[in-house]
Amino acid sequence: MDRDLALRRPDSIRIEGDEAIWKNNWIAAGNTVTWDMLHYDVQLIGGVALHKGRIAEMGTGEGKTLVSTLPVFLNALAGRGVHVVTVNDYLAKRDAEWMGPLHEFHGMRVDCIDKHQPNSPERRNAYLADITYGTNNEFGFDYLRDNMAHAPSALVQRKHHFAIVDEVDSVLVDDARTPLIISGPTPKGDVHQFDEYKPRVEKLYNAQRQLVTRLLSEAKEQLKGLSDGTANKDQLERGGMALLRAYRGLPKNSALIKFLSEAGVRAHLQKTENNYLQDQGKDMPKVDVELYFTIDEKQHGIELTEKGVDLISGDMNDVSFFIMPDVGGTIAEIEKSGAATEEKARRKDELLRDFGIKSERIHTVNQLVRAYALYEKDVEYVVMDGKVKIVDEQTGRILEGRRYSDGLHQAIESKEKVKVEAATQTYATVTLQNYFRMYHKLAGMTGTAETEAQELWDIYKLDVMVIPTNRPVVRKDAEDMVFKTKREKYNAVIDEIVALREAGRPTLVGTTSVEVSELVSRMLKLRNIPHNVLNAKQHQREAEIVQEAGMAGTVTIATNMAGRGTDIKLGPGVKEAGGLAIIGTEKHESRRVDRQLRGRAGRQGDPGSSQFYVSLEDDLMRLFNSERIAKLMDRLGLKEGEVIQHSMVTASIERAQKKVEENNFGIRKRLLEYDDVMNSQRTVIYKRRHHALFGERLKLDILNMFYEVAQGMVNEYHAVGDFDGFQLEMFRRFSAESPVDEEGFRKVKAEELTEQVYEAAIATYARHNQTLAAQAMPVITDVFLNQGQQYENIVVPITDGLKTMQVVANLQRCYKSQGLELSASIEKYITLAIIDNEWKEHLREMDELRRSVQNAAIEQKDPLLIYKLESFNLFKAMIERINGDIVGFLSKAGLPSAQPQVQEAPAPRAPAATRGDQPHGGTAIQLLQCQRPSPHNGSSRSRSRTDATATSRPSPPPRHPCAGRQGSGPQ
Repeated sequence: MDRDLALRRPDSIRIEGDEAIWKNNWIAAGNTVTWDMLHYDVQLIGGVALHKGRIAEMGTGEGKTLVSTLPVFLNALAGRGVHVVTVNDYLAKRDAEWMGPLHEFHGMRVDCIDKHQPNSPERRNAYLADITYGTNNEFGFDYLRDNMAHAPSALVQRKHHFAIVDEVDSVLVDDARTPLIISGPTPKGDVHQFDEYKPRVEKLYNAQRQLVTRLLSEAKEQLKGLSDGTANKDQLERGGMALLRAYRGLPKNSALIKFLSEAGVRAHLQKTENNYLQDQGKDMPKVDVELYFTIDEKQHGIELTEKGVDLISGDMNDVSFFIMPDVGGTIAEIEKSGAATEEKARRKDELLRDFGIKSERIHTVNQLVRAYALYEKDVEYVVMDGKVKIVDEQTGRILEGRRYSDGLHQAIESKEKVKVEAATQTYATVTLQNYFRMYHKLAGMTGTAETEAQELWDIYKLDVMVIPTNRPVVRKDAEDMVFKTKREKYNAVIDEIVALREAGRPTLVGTTSVEVSELVSRMLKLRNIPHNVLNAKQHQREAEIVQEAGMAGTVTIATNMAGRGTDIKLGPGVKEAGGLAIIGTEKHESRRVDRQLRGRAGRQGDPGSSQFYVSLEDDLMRLFNSERIAKLMDRLGLKEGEVIQHSMVTASIERAQKKVEENNFGIRKRLLEYDDVMNSQRTVIYKRRHHALFGERLKLDILNMFYEVAQGMVNEYHAVGDFDGFQLEMFRRFSAESPVDEEGFRKVKAEELTEQVYEAAIATYARHNQTLAAQAMPVITDVFLNQGQQYENIVVPITDGLKTMQVVANLQRCYKSQGLELSASIEKYITLAIIDNEWKEHLREMDELRRSVQNAAIEQKDPLLIYKLESFNLFKAMIERINGDIVGFLSKAGLPSAQPQVQEAPAPRAPAATRGDQPHGGTAIQLLQCQRPSPHNGSSRSRSRTDATATSRPSPPPRHPCAGRQGSGPQ
C-alpha cells in the first residue's frame, strides 16, 4: 500500500528498500500543509460524542475536522465503510486530502466520491474504501441512481454503516427541506405557454402596482392623524382598509415598507387585519375584492381574484377562458340528459379535454404571477451564463443543477428573457431525512445545533452534546442596534466599517442576500474602501477570500457564512487592535445562522466583537414582528436618525426568531410525515427491483405475481358468475385455457379455483419458456460456436405483440443452459422495465394527490389522513398493474417473426418499450445483436440519466424553493 501511495504522492512519501519514509507535509486543496496538530482534551471529548452517535456542538475554530479523525478511524476498523459528509465539494476534496494521510499511514484506504464521475468504476471503488468523503447531495443521488440501475455492475454504494455529517445543522435541517430528485425528459416537455401568457401577466402585475400605489396614497392621507390621535374613527377604518389592501396586494413594495416603519402604522395594520380574520376570515373577501391578486408572503402563496381573471381574459371571446369547468356537476347533467350513449361519451370527452387545457392554462398563469410577485432576482435566484440559478437562502451558494419544480423555474426563465428549458418529470426522489435515517449509526458536528436540538432528536434521534471551548471566548457581543429605515441602517454600517478599518481591525460584513451584499459593496466603493465580496456570484474565490479576511484593515462582505468550512485566522497586529469585527446587516429568520456569523470571531481565545444592525423595514421585522414589538417601538418613540440599543429589544427580536423556527420546524416535520408515506412505498418497490437486479428471489416474486393475478381474476368474475369474461381474461392474462368448464366454474369454491388457475398458468408459462428457448437456440449456438470469443452478450428483441423490448443475455450461459438463461434474462429485464415505468407514473400521481388534498383543510379535515388513505389506494392499484403487466408480457413474450441476422450491438440501454407492428409468434429470430466484452468487468453498464433537483413538488420549504431540491425542486 505504501508503494502505491508513494507513486501518487512522491513529494510526501519515499520508499527506501523495505521502508517507507513519510514526511509531515503534503498537498491539500492545492496548498502545502505541514502537520503540527495534536488533539486537545476537548477534542477527545468531541470524538467520544461522535463515536456514540451524537451531535458534537463545537465552536468555530475548535478543530472539528481534526476531531472527526478519531471516530472515523475507530469505526473504519470494522471494514464496513465510514462516510464523512460535507456541505460542498471543495470541503469534501480538501478534507480527504488534508486528513487522508493520517488514516493512510495507519493502513486505511481513503477516497472522495466528488473526484469521480457518477456511475463510474472509480466512484464504485471510492465507496469500497475504508473511509469515503463526499457531499450530502452526491451520497443521496448515488442512492437514487443505484435504484435505477439495470445491471449489478452499475451499482456503486454498499450498505449504509456509519456517517459523520459536518455542518450537520445545514445538511439535516436546512438542506433537508428540499427532496433530492432525479428527473428526465417528459413527452412534449419543450411545449409550454409561458411566453404566450407573459404579456398578460405583465399587464396584470403592472395594474396591481398602480393600484397599490393609489391605495398607499389613500392610506397615508387617511392616517395623517394616527400618531397624534386626531384621526376620527371613519378615517382610521378607511385608512386601515386601504393599508391592508396594499399589504395583501404587494407586501414587498418599498414605499409600503417605509410607511409601515412609522409610529403606530404597523400596529394599526395588524389590528385591521385581525378584525377581518375573525370567524375564519369570512370578511376577508371584502378586502380582496379590489385587488387583482392576493399574496400570502409567509406561505409563499398567491391567488388570482375575479377582478384579476377578468383583466387577463378581457379581450377573449370566451368569458370562461380562465375559469375551470365544474366536472362533477356537468357529468351529472350529461347523465341525466337522456342523450344517446355515443353522444354522452363525446360530451364527456370534450369536457375532460376542456378541463385539461384550462388546468394547464391557469397553472401557467399562476406560476408566472408567482415569478413576478414573489421571486426577486439576486435574492432567491441569479442569472448567470444565460441561465436562472437558485441561490441557497441559508449559505448564499448557488445550487448547481437544481430547478424549481412544477413549472416555476420555466416561469422565471420566461420573466428573465432567457431560454425556457424543457419540462421534466420525476424518475426517483428521496428526502435527505429518509436517506440519512438508513445509516446504522449517524453522528454530526457543527458550531450551532443547540437551537435545533428538539428537531434533530424528533426526526433523527440525535442528541446534541455541547463541547466546551479549548480556551474561554472573550468576544464582545453587543446588543442589536435598531434603526427606523434601511437607509439609516446601511449608513451606520458603512460608518462603522470605516472606523474599524482605521483602527487596523479586519471586518466581516454578513448579509442575507446577493442584492444586499452588492448594495453594501457599492456604498463602500463610493467611500473608496477596498473590499472583497463573497456571494453566489463570486463563490469560485471562496477559499482565497476567507484566507485574506483576517488581515489588518481587510473588509470582507459575505452572504451567509454558514458552512464555509474555513477558519479566519488573524494576521499580524490584529489581536492587539481588538481582533476580527463581525457586522451583521440583518437578523436572519434562524438564530442559528446569526450564531454562525458571530462565531467567525473569537476562535481559540482570540479577541473580537460582533454587532447586528436591524431596521424596521427588514424582512424579519416586517413578516414576523409581533404586535408587542411594534407597540414597544412606538412607546420608545423611534424617530428619523435615531437608534435604539437595548437588551429588551434584542430579546424581543430573538423571541420572534424562535417563533419562526418553531413554525419552520412544524412545516419540515409535516413534510416528513408526507414523505414517510412515500418512503414506505419506495422501500417495497426498491426491494422488488433489487430482487430482479440480482435474480435472487425473482422466481419466487414472479410466482407470487401469477398467484395474485389469478386471485384477482377469480375474485372479479367468480362472485358474479361471469364464465365468459373469466375465459377471456384467462387468454388475455395467461394465454391459457380455463382449467374448468362452465359448470365447474359455478360449483367450485373461489379458493380452489384460484389454485387451479394458478397451476394452469404456471404450467402454460413453463411450456412457453421451453418453446422460446428452442426457437432461440439455433442462432445462439451458431453465434457461440463461431463468434464466442468475440462476443460476450447478446441483445434479443422480445415482443408481446404490442411492445418490443431489447433484452441483454449472457451468450455462454444461454448456450450451456440450452436457452433457459434467456428466459431468466427476459424475466429480469421485463420486471425492471415495467416497475420503473409504473413507479415513474406513480410519483406523478402522488405529486398531484399531494396538491389536491390540501383543499381538505377547508372542510376541517386533516389532509395528511386523506393523503395516507388515497396514496394507499394508488399504491395498491399500481402493484396490481405491475403484477398484471409483468405476468401478461411474460406469458406472451416471443421473438418477432423475420429472417434471423446477427450484428454487433451498442452498449445496452435501459429497457424501454416501443410500439411494434410484428405479430406475435413465428419460428425465426428477427435480430440477435451481439455485444463485445466490457473493458471493465465483462458486464454491460446501463446509461445514467441526467440529475436535476426540484424543489420537488412537495416542497414548500424553503417554502419557496426548492426541491429543489430541481431539484429538485422546491416550490
